[in-house]
Amino acid sequence: MTERGINSQVWDPYGTLRRVLWIGGGQWAGKSTVARLLADRYGLTAYHYDYHDARGHNDRRIARRIKLGHSPADPDPEATWVNTTPQDMAAETLAGFPVRFEWALDDLRALVSRHPIIAEGWGLRPELVAPIIDSPRQMAVMVPTEAFRDRQLRALTRAATIGHDLSDPARAQRNRLERDRLVADDAVRSARRLGIRVIEVDGTRDARAVADIVADHFRPYLPPSEDRSP
Repeated sequence: MTERGINSQVWDPYGTLRRVLWIGGGQWAGKSTVARLLADRYGLTAYHYDYHDARGHNDRRIARRIKLGHSPADPDPEATWVNTTPQDMAAETLAGFPVRFEWALDDLRALVSRHPIIAEGWGLRPELVAPIIDSPRQMAVMVPTEAFRDRQLRALTRAATIGHDLSDPARAQRNRLERDRLVADDAVRSARRLGIRVIEVDGTRDARAVADIVADHFRPYLPPSEDRSP
């Protein structure tokens, strides 16, 4: 076990990490929706990685840039999205996940809940989660098919925009989509190597049906359902 894994297990003052159920995988696979449905159904405490990573961790991100001798300002959007390649974008994203995962673990350790916690997000990587879980059934990896990713791009405004005024927004979007595919493919390879279940989301099932599949996978760790719907 790595030093990171040992530290993650030793300092867990409320025993939170032992009760976390993890959903990792690719962007636009419906991870947040499934986590919310399961939280409602079973009375779980939900942790949305993307929300905390984009907001609550920004001060730590800036401090880390300064520590490494970089500018505290966000990287130039043109360099980040346009004047680059998807391969370089994916490599940079994957290289940054371990540090960002430690920040997520700090958030989770601080939670006090009598219920299991369901944590979801693309930065919850199988190779990072595996050292701190007792069984592969405490994690699932959700990835979209190409067709479902295209459907999400048409249906979700936030999926089709980057949020910067760029010189070549079409190229930036192509770069991002290919980066997302490469990062998702890496998650699948890692999960299969570690014996963690991969759930491919193709759009033939609605969100509740996908949540049923994930719930069945997590069954040994879930409390009785609190769902009162007919």
